[in-house]
Amino acid sequence: MREVIQGAIDDLRDGQPCVLATVVRTQGSTPQKAGAMLLVRQDGSGVGTLGGGCVEGDIWFAAKEILRQNGGPEFKDYYLNEDIAARDGLVCGGTMYFYLQPLREPDDFLSIGGEIVDAYDGGLPVGLATVVNAKDGGPALGSKLLLRSDGSVTGSLGTAELDAQAVEIAQKVADVGSNESFSIADGTEVFVEGFTTPPTLVMVGGGHVGKATADLAHSLGYRVYLVDDRPEFCNEERFPYAEERVVATYDKWTDHLDLNVNSFVVVATRGHRFDDMALESALKTRARYIGVLGSRRKTIMIYRRLLQQGVSLERIKEVHSPIGLNIGALQPEELAVSIMSEIIMVRRGGDGGQMQMGDWYIDRAADIVERTHEPMPEPSVEV
Repeated sequence: MREVIQGAIDDLRDGQPCVLATVVRTQGSTPQKAGAMLLVRQDGSGVGTLGGGCVEGDIWFAAKEILRQNGGPEFKDYYLNEDIAARDGLVCGGTMYFYLQPLREPDDFLSIGGEIVDAYDGGLPVGLATVVNAKDGGPALGSKLLLRSDGSVTGSLGTAELDAQAVEIAQKVADVGSNESFSIADGTEVFVEGFTTPPTLVMVGGGHVGKATADLAHSLGYRVYLVDDRPEFCNEERFPYAEERVVATYDKWTDHLDLNVNSFVVVATRGHRFDDMALESALKTRARYIGVLGSRRKTIMIYRRLLQQGVSLERIKEVHSPIGLNIGALQPEELAVSIMSEIIMVRRGGDGGQMQMGDWYIDRAADIVERTHEPMPEPSVEV
């Protein structure tokens, strides 16, 4: 969402008011999840998306009304029933909760926005807590607290207790760029966002699987670092999108990169001996995910040597190997899908199971149609 934050900064610098709309919570099936942002400008243009369809249209209208009437921040919920979902070709139904924040003066956002952009661009991660829903007599709607990774704090949510709870959550979400909301007994709701660099894939090994995995990661929006001890497999022509290309021995590659927690390391070199060295080096980093391509037999051999070298059993158990989800992948491109699927699962908190509904849901739908004789809604068709 860097472009949304930067857009707000640019508007404020140009003296143009705008509204920043954020999805702060969802229930059920929704077209976007918490953290999605839309910037609505005074001229009617925008940056970002909340999922499209009537949802985005209604929030867009509400944002323009805030600007027109010089209104304050608002908390809105939006229920997607089956008719709305079918009409817009979206989802089966759910509820989305939005916070709309008008920005009119530089002091409203420039300082905070600047630190967020710095975090996106490689600076220290930050966590931002905002009161997005408040009752009469509670904290002021829109109160903010910014937590930096050095522990310093700017702003307040209104009470020491609320600040302490927000800081605790901000410490968890900042490094990985996730978000979390919480409520207290009086109905106050706080949304806590973490901001850091985009997720980074470190591909150790530039062979066929490494190339396919790096290509896919790049298309998914990951920053890509490439490591190989062979210049012909680690160069700009082969990986033009890589932010860094490190030609180094596999036992020394970590000397050339400073990885943060939002990094994912995939080891897929050309042989057991090199995987061994590459993994040992990877275990010294702060990467939240480390995976090794190979058979169980090869993996066990590597683990045995690492244990003999003094690597803790707990650390070894954190490694994902054999890497990927079991989708029957054989070709390099299929293996890349398996690997990146597991990385997305770890990053997003999924479980890797199938999404398919059980027969009960289908039987229930058929029963409703039989009892009511009502036709199912026709899906919308875009021309």
